[in-house]
Amino acid sequence: MQHTDWLLAHSERGNAQTVLDDRHEGEIAWSTGNEVRPLIHGATYFAELYERLQETEEGDIVYFTDWQGDADEQLTGAPGSEVLTVLAAADERGVDVRGLIWRSHTEMLNFNAKANRLLGRQLQSRGAEALLDMRVRTGGSHHQKLVVIRYRGRPEHDVAYGGGIDLCHSRRDDARHLGDPQALAMASEYGDTPPWHDVQAAITGPAVHDAETVFRERWLDPTALTRHPIYWAQDKIRRMDMTPNPLPEQAPPPPSPEGATHVVQLLRTYPNLRHGRDYPFARGGERSVARGYTKAISRTRNLIYIEDQYLWGHEVGDVLTRALNANPDLHVVAVLPLFTDQDGLLARVPQLLGRGQAIRQMMEAAPGRVAIYGLENHEGTPIYVHAKVCVMDDIWATVGSDNFNRRSWTHDSEVSAVVVDPSADDHSPYARRLRLTLAAEHLDRVVDTRHDDTRHDETLLATMADCVAAPDFFAAFEESADRLDAWHANGCLGPRPPGRLRRQPTPDLSWWQRLAVQIPYRLLHDPDGRPADLKRNRDI
Repeated sequence: MQHTDWLLAHSERGNAQTVLDDRHEGEIAWSTGNEVRPLIHGATYFAELYERLQETEEGDIVYFTDWQGDADEQLTGAPGSEVLTVLAAADERGVDVRGLIWRSHTEMLNFNAKANRLLGRQLQSRGAEALLDMRVRTGGSHHQKLVVIRYRGRPEHDVAYGGGIDLCHSRRDDARHLGDPQALAMASEYGDTPPWHDVQAAITGPAVHDAETVFRERWLDPTALTRHPIYWAQDKIRRMDMTPNPLPEQAPPPPSPEGATHVVQLLRTYPNLRHGRDYPFARGGERSVARGYTKAISRTRNLIYIEDQYLWGHEVGDVLTRALNANPDLHVVAVLPLFTDQDGLLARVPQLLGRGQAIRQMMEAAPGRVAIYGLENHEGTPIYVHAKVCVMDDIWATVGSDNFNRRSWTHDSEVSAVVVDPSADDHSPYARRLRLTLAAEHLDRVVDTRHDDTRHDETLLATMADCVAAPDFFAAFEESADRLDAWHANGCLGPRPPGRLRRQPTPDLSWWQRLAVQIPYRLLHDPDGRPADLKRNRDI
């Protein structure tokens, strides 16, 4: 079986309108000859993004999409590295800077409307074309976090970044997990500077062209940026730019880096918007994220490793439970936030309802083969897990904006980069490296990263030898969490054991809590963006 058998074929994407796969032949819906580097932690990503933006010159392009943006967020922690300053300065020296910023719902619902509007308005005032995009379903959002940089005359330097990290406050954390000094307010358990765990993928090679196509399809959508009369009037009064200017002709795909072996497939979610009348690039929506995960899960035999913000609901639980029932050797390990990002009945309890549905379903189907963990830093403060990472059998690996819930699989806009690496027969070196690198941090194992990829992999495998096989990986996480949980239970006496993993209890809600939040959960937290016929048939 080839590694690309795990990927969606062109016809399996389920979207006849998109041009994303047009440059590929036949049923091929992916790009070969790429190099993908997972950038673990916001501080790592922001520092590299700052350098790459500073390198841009007249005639280069910078295209970005953002769910949440803060103009004053410092990419390096130093004055002059603010998101607004860096992007505006690039535009002023002749770089074509364009952005699609989700307009956002009101702050009363714990969203970011003021900050997003401010970033868009200030970028526009400096000459960059940053538009507030509200072409979403009611209650929906544009959740893609994408930056594409293409250098005129230097295509070998082109890069695309995608994953879970927005250009906003609270994201600039590092391996110490002490939080971003420019912090957002969160639930009290996370303190004044909430620790934050996240991952972004840096893509070089022909797949940069694919990432740019994702942006271009949204930019060229002729639908009005908002249909809300109040929002429209506000933007008119403020003289906001509401009409996307034409894009220059798209450059050919950049060349493959020397020796690059990564195969990249971009998966997306778009909802059924206005009964298929909107999104000319996805009439009736696209659900290749859900389809891609479902296909890969059906092929997995040993280990599904998940780092995710949510993991909610029967729909997601059904997909995982079917795989657990079909494969007696399959293990599922998930790392989730210990606490929701906000507290309160209508903020926390619906999320616990969704989490409980998925986890209980899996654990009842496969007792002893499903384990759910959270993270804390060395000071004992919970770490908010915002990463959207999944590795299956060390072959199929994704870093994206999508979460394991119905909202991300059907309702909001999402984009995820799946990577398979056929350079090894029985696994993907990229996928194994990603899983073991993340696990090493959670287990507090130090890996020397000063060497090239080959030496790094040798060191990583030596340090993590007891985590390569699925049962051993499962046991290593279990033992580490048990030691730390026992230390807490004994009053934190003696030296703190190594590791950051804490066991997650399955949420146990009272009958009245389940009843009170059932409607908010299904309509607000985890809505369904599929066409009516797919909802009826429980199909994607």
